[in-house]
Amino acid sequence: MYLIALISCCCSGGNGFDGTVMSGVNAMSQYQNYFGMDGAGSSTRSVGLHVCFHIPPLFSFSIVFVYLPDRIGRRRSMWFGSAVLIIGACIAANAKDRSQFLGGRFLSGFGSSCASASANSYLAELSPPQHRGAYIGFFNSFYYVGQTTATGMMVATNKWDSELSWRLPLYAQVIPAALNFLFIFFCPESPRWLYSVGKEHRAREILARLHSSTGDVKSPLVELEMQEIREKIAVDGADKRWWDFRPLFRSRADRRRMYLVIMIGAFGQLSGNGMITYFLPLLLKQAGIKSQNKQLTLTFVNSITSYIGGEFGSFTIDRYGRRKILLISSTLITCLLAVVTGLLSSFWDSARSNTGIAFIYLFMVFFSFGWTPMQALYPVEVLAYEGRVKGLAIGGIVVQAASCINTFGLPVALEKISWKVYLIFMIWDMFETIIIYLFLVETKGLTLEEINEVFDATNPRAYSLEITSRKKGLASSSEGPC
Repeated sequence: MYLIALISCCCSGGNGFDGTVMSGVNAMSQYQNYFGMDGAGSSTRSVGLHVCFHIPPLFSFSIVFVYLPDRIGRRRSMWFGSAVLIIGACIAANAKDRSQFLGGRFLSGFGSSCASASANSYLAELSPPQHRGAYIGFFNSFYYVGQTTATGMMVATNKWDSELSWRLPLYAQVIPAALNFLFIFFCPESPRWLYSVGKEHRAREILARLHSSTGDVKSPLVELEMQEIREKIAVDGADKRWWDFRPLFRSRADRRRMYLVIMIGAFGQLSGNGMITYFLPLLLKQAGIKSQNKQLTLTFVNSITSYIGGEFGSFTIDRYGRRKILLISSTLITCLLAVVTGLLSSFWDSARSNTGIAFIYLFMVFFSFGWTPMQALYPVEVLAYEGRVKGLAIGGIVVQAASCINTFGLPVALEKISWKVYLIFMIWDMFETIIIYLFLVETKGLTLEEINEVFDATNPRAYSLEITSRKKGLASSSEGPC
């Protein structure tokens, strides 16, 4: 299971590399000079365009993300996405003009989004319920592995006085996609997808191999999981009809699921993290750090500290639960933004600016602690099987729409109102924390099919807390003395 997770994580790592490489490349004078972005007026607009041009594919080809995983399977969909990412990265790395570069970015954005979305469903459907949070959290935290690799490489290549300084990081984006492309077919297919296409015996074998300690296809655990799958997944269900989005809005329970998916998608991008992920070099410049090499080095350090926060959250989320982790994270980042707002309101004081930068790093650590595992884990948990891929596609569109606000709006906002942007995000994060407390459903330790029952309750939030508490009590009593 660990090797399967690692191969799937290459999709998330590729997504992290794709989403980060332009942040560092945009800070390179070699790149700016090559594409004529050295004018102050055009620079801000060009930064937004070049960073975000991997976003339109999710809008343009969202129907592909809906169709492929349910039609050809999770593995083939990952393989296809990785192949497109490789092609796009090679085009961008070899670009001679801006149109070629943007075309390559378009394809790499499409490929990374397709592969990552398929991998998310795949890993959730394959993971044992008691460890699902750790696996999916580890998967999404791998975003920072890609980010760290990209920024670390650019710290070194930035010193080269040639085009290779920015072209080599774009070539390196191929590596995680190539690993997934080469090894994904050595991994088993999702047992839930296999059952949905009539391959019940194969689904049972995979569950026995990965979930049962004995490997017996008739073990009580495998029988229970297969029974739940039969009850919740129809062989001729709506997942076979790519145009049928009714399972997402058919009942009150389905609509509740989609509200939460949209909430997690939007909040996960608009909490202030996008400002730091995409524009940390610009924030550092505003705080008085002008050295290009120092900006890239500090961006590299941010990737490492964010990864540590994400991994810590991933391996505690199954113990403490989704609600508690996210409430702690959201409360802390709100408080940290309040401190950052006060410290960076006066850039003339270098001591205050340096302290403010330190708190920005702490912000990303605590954001990653809660939101990095939850952005990938929660949507795939709350969506029922028939609407899972479609719901994740819509959730992905929400994420990228929110990213457009970050990538188009933030460069201008930072230029016009400077530190007041932190204040806006602080107020918004307070609102997020309240909404999370009132509406977030707990899913810790529940199978994907048991989560469906939670949403059928009159008050899903209260019922989820009750059923997870009951399960925890049963687990504690079973571990006690006989």
